[in-house]
Order: sequence, then C-alpha cells, then structure tokens
Amino acid sequence: MAFHEYLKQTGYPFICAAATLVLSVSALLLFNGPPWKNYLYQIDQQRSQSLPTSTRGSSEAHGDSKGSETMESSVSQNPHSSDLKREKGLDKEQVKQISLYNWVLCGGPGSMDYIPCLDNMKAIKALKSRKRMEHRERHCPKPSLRCLVPLPKGYRKPVPWPKSRDMVWLNNVPHTKLVEYKKDQNWVQISGDYLSFPGGGTQFKNGVSRYVRFIEKIFPYIKWGKDVRVILDVGCGVASFGGYLLDKGVLTMSMAPKDEHEAQIQLALERGIPAVLSVIGTQRLTFPNNVYDIVHCARCRVHWDGDGGKPLLEINRVLRPGGFFVWSATPVYRDDPKDQDIWKAMVALTESICWTMLMKETDSDGIGFVIYQKPVSNSCYKTRAVQLPPLCEDKDMHNATWYIPLGTCLYEILSSGSDNRYGWPEQWPERLNRKPLSLSEKLDAMSSRGDFYEDGKFWTRIVSDRYLHGFGIDWSGIQNIMDMNAVYGGFAAALIYKPVWVMNVVPIDGPNTLPVIFDRGLIGIYHDWCESFNTYPRTYDLLHAEYLFGNLLPRCDIIDVTAEMDRILRPGGWVVVHDTMVVMEKLLPLVRSLHWDITLSDSGYLVARKGEWRPSLRGSNS
Repeated sequence: MAFHEYLKQTGYPFICAAATLVLSVSALLLFNGPPWKNYLYQIDQQRSQSLPTSTRGSSEAHGDSKGSETMESSVSQNPHSSDLKREKGLDKEQVKQISLYNWVLCGGPGSMDYIPCLDNMKAIKALKSRKRMEHRERHCPKPSLRCLVPLPKGYRKPVPWPKSRDMVWLNNVPHTKLVEYKKDQNWVQISGDYLSFPGGGTQFKNGVSRYVRFIEKIFPYIKWGKDVRVILDVGCGVASFGGYLLDKGVLTMSMAPKDEHEAQIQLALERGIPAVLSVIGTQRLTFPNNVYDIVHCARCRVHWDGDGGKPLLEINRVLRPGGFFVWSATPVYRDDPKDQDIWKAMVALTESICWTMLMKETDSDGIGFVIYQKPVSNSCYKTRAVQLPPLCEDKDMHNATWYIPLGTCLYEILSSGSDNRYGWPEQWPERLNRKPLSLSEKLDAMSSRGDFYEDGKFWTRIVSDRYLHGFGIDWSGIQNIMDMNAVYGGFAAALIYKPVWVMNVVPIDGPNTLPVIFDRGLIGIYHDWCESFNTYPRTYDLLHAEYLFGNLLPRCDIIDVTAEMDRILRPGGWVVVHDTMVVMEKLLPLVRSLHWDITLSDSGYLVARKGEWRPSLRGSNS
C-alpha cells in the first residue's frame, strides 16, 4: 500500500503522534536545557536524604566539648525540587556526591572572630621566643579545623558604602576596647547602635584630612591619584588614612597585626577600606619586590633599626625605586635620649641603603614628619665606602615571599632605560591598561586568554555581559571584593568604575603575576589556598574564583577551601566560580550543604549567595 494511501485510511494518526513527540521533546529542551546542563541542575538543586560524611576536625578540636552535630537534610525550595527529587537515573556515586556534610560550629572564646592561622594557641604557646613578633605570624593548624564561625548576636546587613566609612553597626563588630584605649586620639566612638569614626589617629588626633594636607604642603611633589596610586600603610589603626585617600584615587593596603589593639583590621574592613592582617616580624611580607609607590608609617611601633635593620630592609624591598617612605613618629620630633638614639640609628641606616632625606618638618600640632626617597639606580650602592648591607646574590633576587625569612641584603634595581635608571609607571589611570615593564614575554605566554591586551578585552566584555547584568548580583551592597585567582587583575580592572575595591590574590603555585597587578595601579597579595587567609570572618562581599580549583585539588581538600570561603564571606555576600565540570561536581554539593542559595549554574559558572544559616548547637538546622 502506498504511504499516502495509508495516511488517508488511518486519518493521519501518525502525523499527530509524530507532532506530539516533536513538541514534547522541544518543550523538554526549552525548559530544561541541554542534557549536560540538566545534570548540573540535578547536582545543584537536589537535596537527597542525608548520607553522613565524616569531616576532620570538630568543636572538640577547637576547645569545645559539645562534639559534632548532624545537619538535617531538606529539599530545595526551588519550584522544580519535587520533580528532581523523584528523578531517576542517578547512580550511587552521584547520590553520594550530592549528600550533605556534617558541619559544626567553631567553639570556645572568640570563636565568632576565629582566624585559623593566627589563633593557633597551641603553636603560639610552643614558640621559643616572641621578641620579634613571632606570635603574630602565621601558625596554621594541621589538619585544618572544619568548623563554621558563629555570627555575632544581632548581626545586621553592613552599612553601605560610602556611609560605612564613617559608621558601622556595633553588633557586627562588638569590640569597644579601642573606644576607651584611644579615646584621646579619636580613632572610634560609640554613637547609639553604631561605631563612628571621626578620622583621628595616633599621629593625627585632629583629623586625617588635616594630616594629609600638611604632607601636601611640605611635599607638593606627591601627586595623589596620579603619580602616586598604591600605598602600604604599616600599623594602620582603623585605616582612616587609607579611607580618606580613596577619594583621591589612591589605593592603600592598610596593614596591622592582630594584637592588643582590638579588632582594628576588622573595623577597617567593616568600614569598606582595603586592609589585611600582617606584621613585619621574622618573615617577608607577602608582596613582590619594588611595587609600592609610598610606604607610610604614622607611629606604627615598628623598630626599623632593630635586628640589624631587617624591618627597614624589608620596606626597601617592597618600595618602588624612586618611591617614598613617609614616617611620622616620636624620634623625628622629640628630644629625649631614647628617641634621639633611635633617630641617630635611623639616619645611619637610611644612609647605608642610599635613601635620600627629602624633607623633615613639624606641623602646628607638634607632629614631625620625615620623607625619604629610594634611589632609582644602583650607582650609590656600588660606590659606598662600606658595602653593608651587601647587595643580594642572584639566588635572593626572586619574588618568592611565602614563609621566607627576612633578608639582610639590598636588592639591585633593574633598569628600564638606556641610562640604567628605573622608570616610574605612567600616571593613573593610564597605567591601568598599559602593558607593564614587569610583564615579560615568557610570563605573558602563560596567560590562558592570549596576551595581556586580549586578557583585558575578555574581562571587559565578560564583566559587562555576565557579572554586572547577567548573574542577578545585587551590586548595591558590594564594596569589598576578593579575586581568588587574579592572574593580571583583569577582573578588577573591568570593575574600576564601580565604587568597589578588589583584593587580587595570586596563588603561590601559579605564575608570578602580582608585580603586573601592582604596576597597573591595583593591589594584591600572595596566598596558598590550602591554608586560611589573613583576615577576620565576614569581611568580603563577593568572592570570585576563575579556574582556581584545578591546581588546588591535587594538594588540598576542597572541603577546607569551601569552609574558608564561608568564613571570610559576609552573610548576604556572593560567590562566583567558573571552573570545569569535574570541579563543579565536587563543589556544588558542598555549597548546598552550607545552605547557600544557588542562583545560576550554567556554562561552567556557579553563582551563589550566602545566607545566615549556621549549624545549631542542638544538632539541627537553625
């Protein structure tokens, strides 16, 4: 029988059936996407019955005898969750991968501000000496403690920028020791439900604006936000100096140890000002050579001439050739024997490393300043009558700074012109998008997206298309951002016109691109993500991780990295991860176990938002 005659006789049921089949398949693809995306969606959304996974560490390990608790399993509130729950086809291994984890609260005094590598009291108590600030350096617990920090009672969504520069919620950082301890210096005050910041400091109790204007008066060659873009403020207090300079187009890395000045760095970050916990003790700072335009110290309590001058030699290492050291401290302006002995030692030390004293003045408040400049060539080094400190050997010239002892030598200045002098970067903002001299052809060849310029074009496009408009991120509440694998800082550069700042992290096991980031006029730091970061909990609004985990998985457990991300992220903060399917299969169930809301999982991107969930002390969800 001919085909058309068969259709006539049967009343075209074949066509109807075929059309129904085609429409069904089309609808399935339209609403669920391609099969690989549906698999990601299964991992992302399904909350199966808990198959408990033991995790190393407990509240007992952190000094809490309550032991571990088990989280209840629950089904996502996504409208499609019931369909996913019933969906067939997941094998036992896939079910195991999406099972929940047994998270516990960190216990003991100070647990809500727990910083693993700075609060390891067992290691600190075992130190043979503390005279060189060894107890303020990193001592990471091994194995890592897998616990979640509790929230302060009454925690609220942070005050938005720029209002946060002047006041923050007291309940978010419930520490008032500085209010009393520094009451005559106007660091911080209690104003109802807020902590307010009048802009004072140890050396500028009458206000940071007056202090900065005096620097401009005595040394007008400092062009904030043009020639001077990146500053290191040592012993920063609550970072009022760096906060004030943000309006002048200057990025300041405010730095102080976790010490008896309670919560100063936590207050700085809650205000929305770049800051990091660090100390000049026995080890190098985790910054490259020759990158800061200015290093500033306002009575920062660092004994620059101590230990054979190692602290000042470390500042010389990170200071850009031709850069300035601005020092306001009692030895500059007081005449008592102790201060004068320090001043004499400082004069001798700065002369031995060829620094030029450009200015020494005292303001109307009686505060003295001295401004030094680092040389721009090696000529002075080689003509010194006594070669002390000596020039570093080639093996000392690399940029490695991760657990490396402080040096005792001078780094030679690499010339950038025919006259053997170092060239200063172009003025800001031109320097942002010009290929820096620190970017060698070999390093540029390691870029995953072509050369430096192609990398910049990629980030400009992708940030505009996805991050700002496609991911549903509420940018109105974002000020502190961390790029966990920054490469050239392209992500930060693409956000330059947003009222945010970015901590660009360069992992120690990857290409050394951090000098490039500083030369562009951005700030950053080296870090090993197998360990905890030097910051307080709840100090970042957005964490960005572009192909970070591939290099980490052979060395670290992804559970530890995820717990650290939860620690440093504020409630209501966002995470954007772009990585391989292998990483996503491991990461997504962990993110769900933390009760973060996943808003998008497409094309290798994971966008999630942290809530206020914490495991309950009663052993159930809170």
